Amino acid sequence: MKRKELPGLRGSAVPRVASGEPIGQQPIVLVLLDIPPMLPVLDGVVMELQDCALPLLMEFNIEEEEEEEEEEGLKRGLWLAGWRGDAAANQMGEVIPTDTVEVGFKDIDAAILVGSMPRKEGMERKDLLKANVAIFKTQGAALDKFAKKTVKVVVVGNPANTNCLIASKSAPSIPKENFSCLTRLDHNRASSQVAMRCGVSADKVKNVIIWGNHSSTQYPDVHHAKVEVGGAETAAYDAVKDEAWLRGDFISTVQLRGAAVIKARKLSSAMSAAKAICDHVRDIWFGTKEGEFISMGVYAAGNSYGIPEDLIYSFPIEIKNKTWKMVGGLPINDFSRAKMDATAAELVEERDTAMNFLSQ
Repeated sequence: MKRKELPGLRGSAVPRVASGEPIGQQPIVLVLLDIPPMLPVLDGVVMELQDCALPLLMEFNIEEEEEEEEEEGLKRGLWLAGWRGDAAANQMGEVIPTDTVEVGFKDIDAAILVGSMPRKEGMERKDLLKANVAIFKTQGAALDKFAKKTVKVVVVGNPANTNCLIASKSAPSIPKENFSCLTRLDHNRASSQVAMRCGVSADKVKNVIIWGNHSSTQYPDVHHAKVEVGGAETAAYDAVKDEAWLRGDFISTVQLRGAAVIKARKLSSAMSAAKAICDHVRDIWFGTKEGEFISMGVYAAGNSYGIPEDLIYSFPIEIKNKTWKMVGGLPINDFSRAKMDATAAELVEERDTAMNFLSQ
C-alpha cells in the first residue's frame, strides 16, 4: 500500500474502530502512531474524530512533543492504530496521537500495523523486503518492550505475511499465535464474487478459503464453501454451476482485485480494507459463528496441509475465546494442492530473503 494513500484507509478505518464496530460498545484508549512529519495529519484525524461525536471517545490528548531523532525503520513510514481496554474500567474513552513508540505501544491490547514501504518504480524485490524488514523489526521490538504480552497484532502493510513474520520474530516474548495478517479483504472479495454469481446477498455465502500469501499467488478456494439459495444450503460448486469460471476468472478476479481498484480509482482499497480490518478484529474478539470459518494469515506450525511451518500463511480459521484454531482435515484435490504449494513457495522465498536481512 502506498504511503500517500494511507490517509484514505486511515480515514475509513479509524472511525469504525472508534465507534466500537470491531470490539463492541466499550470506551477505549485509541492510540495513533506515526512518524514526526505526519503529526499534523494525525491532529487532523483527531479533529475529525471529535467532529464524529462518538460516545466511546471523551478525551482527546493532543500534545506538542519535541522532535526527536527518528529510530531506524520508523522513518520509512510507520503507522499504527492501537488500543487499550483499560478505559472500560473508568468509563473514559481517549485518543492519543503520538510519534514515539513508547507511547504508541505501551500496554496496548491490540495493534493494527498499516504502514509499510511501497514498491517504487525500478525497485528490486529484495530492496523492498529489506526496507520492510527494518520497519517491522522496529515495530516487533517495540511491541516486545512496551505492549501487553496478550496483545493481538494484525499486520495490514504489505507484503503482509512476511512483515507479520518479521514482527513476530522480533517480539520473542509475545506468543506467535497473537500475530496475524489480513487476508480477510481477499476472503470478502471471494464471498462477494460467489454471491453475485448466484444472485444472493454476501451473507448467504460462507466458508470460502484464502490459502497462502496476500499477493497475486493467493488461492481463493470454494471447494468447501456453502451458499444459501432459496432457503436451502448447497455446495458452492453446485450453486454456481460453472466450474470453468470457478477455476478461472473467479480466481484471477480475486487475486488481481486490488490492482483493478487502483486502476479504476487511482487509489488503493480504503472502504473495503477498513471493513475487512474490522471483520478480522471482531472475529478475534467475539469468535466466529458456529459451523463457519474465515481466512486469516497465521503462523503455520502444526498445520495438517503440508505447508512449511515457519511461515505466516492464510488458512481456514475458527476462533473461540480470542484463540484461533486451524480447520484441519479438509480434503484437498490436485488442483488445490498445486495452487496451495505455489503460494507457499513464494512465501518461502520471501521469508528466506527477509531472514537474511533480519540477521544482518
